Amino acid sequence: MLDQAIDQKVEAGAETLLEVNNIEVIYNHVILVLKGVSLKVPKGGITALLGGNGAGKTTTLKAISNLLKSERGEVTKGSINYRGERVQHLLPSDLVDRGVIQVMEGRHCFEHLTVEENLLTGSYSRKDGRGAIAADLELVYDYFPRLKERRTSQAGYTSGGEQQMCAIGRALMSKPETILLDEPSMGLAPQLVEQIFGIVKRLNEEQGVTFLLAEQNTNVALRFAHYGYILESGRVVMDGPAADLRENPDVKEFYLGMSEEGRKSFRDVRSYRRRKRWLS
Repeated sequence: MLDQAIDQKVEAGAETLLEVNNIEVIYNHVILVLKGVSLKVPKGGITALLGGNGAGKTTTLKAISNLLKSERGEVTKGSINYRGERVQHLLPSDLVDRGVIQVMEGRHCFEHLTVEENLLTGSYSRKDGRGAIAADLELVYDYFPRLKERRTSQAGYTSGGEQQMCAIGRALMSKPETILLDEPSMGLAPQLVEQIFGIVKRLNEEQGVTFLLAEQNTNVALRFAHYGYILESGRVVMDGPAADLRENPDVKEFYLGMSEEGRKSFRDVRSYRRRKRWLS
């Protein structure tokens, strides 16, 4: 009941930080990947972007952070606004200056650097002095004590969980307002997944960091998020408060159970087909 009350409070009272309006993304001028995706991320919330492999989650995050060009992708329709400013034509570094940073799928630490050197790379754009950076480094170590133990270790020789912590900690060193977190559970043991999501929740509640996270592990994501969007084949097919999605029979069947005919697509679920929401 407490989590549901928090979900409703975030949904009802918070200002919208990030708004994605009906965007289409094309790769190589030919391949249509996103087909009219719209979503809103409220300030101070945890918003989950859910779906299987190939649903369009990572492409959505890269469209927001302007990292598509390196993969010959582009937003061809729609708009992306942050704090009311249209941002899809900005450089990724400009978005970092505005407080938006992405933690990439697969962690992508600098393997030849130590853990602490990796963390400090996140502060390269800051201009508030060494004292403030040192204080935030200690804050990161408070949230990730394992990183403090391994801070002189070469990042390439740390575990997958430690590298994920390092990637999130590096993002925190930029003093972000919003973190785009891509597949934080990928390749991690269940116990580590719970630990990572628990830290995300603490950062949200204690530091006020807003999260938009893309995640295949629907069960875990909906326990920690306030609001969720479900993507399938490049479209948003369902959205709502996380508490409602957790109890939705279509979500349960598609992600958590098997029907007599095998795992279904949302497009094949009768009760959902009647709503035809994804066609609107």
